[in-house]
Amino acid sequence: FGIDLGNGDSEDYQRAIQALHGKKNGNVLQVALLRSLQKAVYQPENRGHFGLAFSHYAHFTSPIRRYPDLLVHRLIKSLMEGERDLKGVRRLGRPRKNKDYLYDMKEVVRLGDHCSFAERRADEAVYEVLEWIKCDFLSDQIGDDFEGVISAVTKFGVFVELSGVHVEGLVHVSTLLGDYYHFDMKSQCLIGERRGNSFGLGDVVTVQVARVDVDDRKIDFELLTHSPLTGKRLARRKLSKGRKQMGNGGPKRRKKR
Repeated sequence: FGIDLGNGDSEDYQRAIQALHGKKNGNVLQVALLRSLQKAVYQPENRGHFGLAFSHYAHFTSPIRRYPDLLVHRLIKSLMEGERDLKGVRRLGRPRKNKDYLYDMKEVVRLGDHCSFAERRADEAVYEVLEWIKCDFLSDQIGDDFEGVISAVTKFGVFVELSGVHVEGLVHVSTLLGDYYHFDMKSQCLIGERRGNSFGLGDVVTVQVARVDVDDRKIDFELLTHSPLTGKRLARRKLSKGRKQMGNGGPKRRKKR
């Protein structure tokens, strides 16, 4: 994509995301960048927000929708109604008697851990349901063709997100005929050993729905056409070097799958 992440600081992430707005299929890399970040947790210390590049950050909603929101609202209320003079707080009338926060630090840490766990559990449940719905949607479209974009690359194949319906499925590496493919971690591509063809993030493809397993929530595609993004190729120098080593008594070339 031609995007420089610099040192990987929060400001570098922000610049990269902004630069991807004008890129073709840049949303795929935006999602990949977000997935690379650690999941947020609830904790009493202010450590800012890495993704938003904020030095100070508190996550809550108004009106209250979740228990973490209630904890933050109670703290804000205790500060507003307390006796201490605080910058940015203007009080009307006398402080109320019930002015103390209801939880000590140990209890806040415990509640933060519990809320973080409960939120991850809820997200996993939502994900499972959505994956089931997606599989059910495609279960009666086996054999149909769809346009899509490669959204993730692994050593065992590429994941394709269908355009318009946002459903992901796997094109297994064993179905990529005509070459033996290696996964290049740095470029996030599958690279053909003989021809140097590459499959990478953002490439436009056409796939056919091959198999759908609703119970296991798995979708398999077969590749029909592939249009790589321009300029996204691994240097043939590396591939030639690998072939040369094989010719000089190096490791034998594995059979195609």
